[in-house]
Amino acid sequence: MSNLSDIGFPAKGDEEINAMIMSVLEDAVDIKCDGGFYVRYSDPSGAELYLQGNEGQEMIGFNPHFAGESRRTLSLLRGIPRETSELDGAYHASAEGGHQLVFDVPDFRATMVGEFPSEALVQLTAFGSNDFKLLKDEAELAAHHPANSWEPSRFVPPGLAELVADPATDFGLLRPVAKITGTVRDWELKANLINGNRFYWLLVETEGGEVDVVIDPQYVDREPVNGDIVAGHFWMSGKLLGEAVSSRQ
Repeated sequence: MSNLSDIGFPAKGDEEINAMIMSVLEDAVDIKCDGGFYVRYSDPSGAELYLQGNEGQEMIGFNPHFAGESRRTLSLLRGIPRETSELDGAYHASAEGGHQLVFDVPDFRATMVGEFPSEALVQLTAFGSNDFKLLKDEAELAAHHPANSWEPSRFVPPGLAELVADPATDFGLLRPVAKITGTVRDWELKANLINGNRFYWLLVETEGGEVDVVIDPQYVDREPVNGDIVAGHFWMSGKLLGEAVSSRQ
């Protein structure tokens, strides 16, 4: 899973992944849900792993997350079960201004929403990739990204600039990928307790609110500075904080 290195778990291949799973089990917590259970490991750095088990006690998958500082209220429009695992899932949501986004949820079955639309407080984490850019100002942003693909004067909220999918296809195929530009308000080079591997965490302010960004240091060409601009495409993971409240009229 390519996003693992963004929180200090650069596991490659089945053998390294199995070793990683075994290393976190002793300090993990079981979370019961319909259809099976999750096993959550929470690292002091904020890195989290959610292992998945079915009703037959078989391990069927896992997802990373980062427990960060961002908070925003979203209108959840529908849930999206995933075919990768019966415990995988995402939400299609609307943010302020009517913009829309899709984000995966690491404990989807344990926090399922029963009625839509519903309002929920959500912590969003954006996992970076190799197109991550750390820029000093909007002029540098404009130089790196022509106006036809980026809007240098507008900080685009997570997932609101584009939904990476063909609208004519089945909704379940929508990917939780967002094009983000935003301003760095805080950051830290963190270390994963399990293996000592480092990763960057940045609290990034966008037009629609703050989002936590995590990124493998190999994709960061210099130390961040508050006020820098972050740009790139990100995989979105979100956790519902508390019970969702129906907003149906």
